[in-house]
Amino acid sequence: MSGLPSKADVSGNGTPCLLSAISGHWLTSRIPTFDIDQYTFRLVGPMLRVDFLSMDQPKWNSDMSKKLAIAAAIVAFSISNVTAAEVSQEVLDSISTPNKVETSIGTLKFLDGAPMPETANKVYDYLDTMRGVDVFLKGMPGASLQGLIKGNHALGAKHSHQVMIMDKLMDSKSLFLTGNTSTLYIIPTLDLKRDGPTVLEAPPGMLGAFNDAWFRYMQDIGPAGPDKGKGGKYLILPPGYDGVIPDGHFVVKSKTYDVWVFMRASIAKGLKAASKNVKDKLRIYPLSKKDDPPKMEFISGSGVAFNTIHANNYTFYEHLNEIIQKEPLEMLDPETRGLLASIGIVKGKPFAPDPRMKKILTDAVAIANAAARSIVWRPRTQGTMKGIQIYPDSDSAWLMAWVDKNVFFTGKDGKTMNSDARVMFYYPYTAVTPAMAVSKAGIGSDYGLAFLDSRKQSFDGSKTYKLRIPKDPPAKDFWALTIYDNQTRSQLQTGQPFPTVGSQTKGLKKNKDGSYDIYFGPKPPKGLEKNWLATVPGKGWFVALRMYGPLEPWIKKTWRPGEIELVK
Repeated sequence: MSGLPSKADVSGNGTPCLLSAISGHWLTSRIPTFDIDQYTFRLVGPMLRVDFLSMDQPKWNSDMSKKLAIAAAIVAFSISNVTAAEVSQEVLDSISTPNKVETSIGTLKFLDGAPMPETANKVYDYLDTMRGVDVFLKGMPGASLQGLIKGNHALGAKHSHQVMIMDKLMDSKSLFLTGNTSTLYIIPTLDLKRDGPTVLEAPPGMLGAFNDAWFRYMQDIGPAGPDKGKGGKYLILPPGYDGVIPDGHFVVKSKTYDVWVFMRASIAKGLKAASKNVKDKLRIYPLSKKDDPPKMEFISGSGVAFNTIHANNYTFYEHLNEIIQKEPLEMLDPETRGLLASIGIVKGKPFAPDPRMKKILTDAVAIANAAARSIVWRPRTQGTMKGIQIYPDSDSAWLMAWVDKNVFFTGKDGKTMNSDARVMFYYPYTAVTPAMAVSKAGIGSDYGLAFLDSRKQSFDGSKTYKLRIPKDPPAKDFWALTIYDNQTRSQLQTGQPFPTVGSQTKGLKKNKDGSYDIYFGPKPPKGLEKNWLATVPGKGWFVALRMYGPLEPWIKKTWRPGEIELVK
């Protein structure tokens, strides 16, 4: 019976006893006091109070149990009347659960609010799937950086003094998210857990930054950094370091042990000169070995097939677990760490999902990968992705890499995380620094990305398309178009090892009005081979337009590229 007491504490000599009323209702003092023989019953908040009118020590017996049961029944009856008078049916319906509920995951069954076993199992499968999806979308930054480190290791660059360098520029053999073919890449990786505080002596003329193991911005190198482009000594400290910090260094404190460093060097004075500057002046060594640093080794990544991209299948979670096991607890906030723990990724414990959970995570990563690709290729520009369009006043397909050029994805108020914007960046791109999102006339670079044609259709490698670049492209240094593979988000592998055309392309033909027509297709138009980027039948692609040293017409959007149109 609703309202029956669950236990009684009888303490005699007129001392009151408080009995818990088992009821979903809130009891009030408006229910009157009543007597049964030598006992007085009254309500005190949600408690049933019993006063013993006799001074004799009461004895608990069946007669007293009956009287307490009668009292509880009176309370329950009174409560039901009060509730009926104060709570509408509409309210009761809003907080109640029907015995059968139709949902997108099927029919859910209950017994007066209690889920049936098959319903609980179905809901837990769905809950675990949702969490697996969320882990992929939230864990992508960490997995991507882990992939970059593994790529270096695969080349043999496993220690801090072993540096991968694209000394003959990056070509399409490597799998590297949207890398360019126009600047010299230098990519060291640091392991502060192994080496402790580490010194990086940056050469002059570098442009780059430090990113931690969760692919978060730490510090710039170059004009936007403390060395102001002149080069200098950076000292990178591991998490929790409290030792002596020597003078003469730009100090960078890391939240993680793994640190990825990317630097780019201009080749305006020639590739050979740029490469020599790096090899002569870049030095990286543990602070403990400053008096006898290891000899630098530069390992070429040019013309070599290797992978730096995270997996889109079940192994994604295994790679994510490797990061969690290595890095300190403080790397992530409790909410994110709890999300990872909900699917079995916990620091200090093996990640060993049972067959059921492995099947669920295999499904979850497939859904999550589809979600990531949908966000990139077809962003909701009137919803979470408003601010990703370069030309929102038109129906243009050209996009930016960052929503509102916010590299921290924290919205206009700086406090609201935009999860879709974060996915939009980390799925196809690498390297996080505010410097890459700041447009200053004649300085740095800026980007436009096209994933769809003028009809908002994906690009088909078996068809031919044309892009009009109006006259006087506003780039102080140069402009370039590079084509990428939909699957790998890396340079498209064709007969063109450097799949880029632009102002540096020898023989690029202009139209009479000074504009350029660039073609994309399996075969070049006759006489326009230099204005052509090859595509592959059966493969999709997208393109990036880079402006090196963007000028005011680009920044103010008074100069705009055309849309990429299907040639019929």
